[in-house]
Amino acid sequence: MEYTYEQLKDMSAAQLKEAAAKIDHDAVHGYSSMHKDHLIQAICEALGIEAHEHHEVVGIDKAAVKQQIRELKKQRDKALEEKDKVRLKRIRRKIHRLKLKLREAMV
Repeated sequence: MEYTYEQLKDMSAAQLKEAAAKIDHDAVHGYSSMHKDHLIQAICEALGIEAHEHHEVVGIDKAAVKQQIRELKKQRDKALEEKDKVRLKRIRRKIHRLKLKLREAMV
């Protein structure tokens, strides 16, 4: 009866109810009337599983990219104050590309 969050998420509501029937815990009490998302949370609580997905960034230095984004945000604020629209647009695009790079690198 070892489950991971990903396995539970991929199960149907009927399969989750069958799994909950085998668990004797207060969190799954009334499992037959629960919806899928509530069942997942209850089973995770009963089995001591973390109820969220973990994302790892692979292939890039996440801390360095986030530091670059913070620096660009400071530059963005300065460009806003100076009302430099061209520089502001360039900085915003750089921030957007860095955030996209982070999301693409997540596994």
